[in-house]
Amino acid sequence: MTAYRYDYEVITQWIEPGEKVLDLGCGDGDLLKHLMQVRQVQGYGVENDPDKLLASVKNGVNVIQMDLEKGLVGLEDGFFDHVIMSLSLQAMHNTQGILHEMLRVGREAVVSFPNFGYWRHRQSILNGRMPVSESLPHQWFNTPNVRFFTIADFDALCEMNGIAVRERLAFDEGKLMLDEPNFLASVAVYRLGRNG
Repeated sequence: MTAYRYDYEVITQWIEPGEKVLDLGCGDGDLLKHLMQVRQVQGYGVENDPDKLLASVKNGVNVIQMDLEKGLVGLEDGFFDHVIMSLSLQAMHNTQGILHEMLRVGREAVVSFPNFGYWRHRQSILNGRMPVSESLPHQWFNTPNVRFFTIADFDALCEMNGIAVRERLAFDEGKLMLDEPNFLASVAVYRLGRNG
């Protein structure tokens, strides 16, 4: 498992052994491979990039090539226990649509994302530059990110869309931030469900 992906450990704790898990934007399948080994999940990945798709297959992950911007067409309502989108939500144009789809096909959704409200990111902007950090590693001109949002923004989006926040953890360089996470945390990890 990649050292800087401490969100993997949080996600692992939220997944029960033997669950059906769908990982959206699964990349090389590293997270699913980890979950299959330590939680014996029935894991499936979704990836659109052909090179990453091949890497997932080489990692022993069942993967489907699909454009997430078009939703999760063909996937059955409530089929999965958990649908995960790890550090990819900020790269989605249709943010609300994919959250709706995640909770349509899964009992719960797990998302992690870089917090644009992090104090070091704010400092970069005050210094006149777009932030580049461990959680936002690309320059402004080559970033795959299309959305830059904060923990407070995401909380408001969940409330506006009737999404239940079942648990939220926020981190700075792997350290849990309990106080002022919107200011002090570089990454947030959420466990989401349907209201009602």
